[in-house]
Amino acid sequence: MATYTKYETFIENLANKLIDAFGTTDTWKAVIHTDAPVVATDNVLGDLTQIGGSNGYTTGGSDITYNSTRTGATITATAVDVVWTASGGNLGASTTGRYVSIYDDTSALDNLLCSYDYGATFTVATGETFTLDFGASFFTLA
Repeated sequence: MATYTKYETFIENLANKLIDAFGTTDTWKAVIHTDAPVVATDNVLGDLTQIGGSNGYTTGGSDITYNSTRTGATITATAVDVVWTASGGNLGASTTGRYVSIYDDTSALDNLLCSYDYGATFTVATGETFTLDFGASFFTLA
């Protein structure tokens, strides 16, 4: 199971209206990358090193279908799992994917939200799939 970590600037970016958590105006994307996130200082997609864009992986990642609801003072975000399928070779032609990060593609700088650490590098060979499973909820803010 992957370890979830929030980038420290995420809440600040929500408060500054750089990220919309309610899924009506912003496009969130998931990217696979090789470098460990530095949650204290990484803030934008350009701070990460993505796997190569090929064989079923597109540079810039895949769109996420998400929504948030509010109950009292608590916001809960849910999302549809993202699935990549390798075709014609290893996904991204890489054997060094280890992390998946979520960013807001609508924000001017592609601000980061959170990251998942899979604990070891992984390879997705031709015909195999890799699923980013959000579970029952993506995140909760209270």
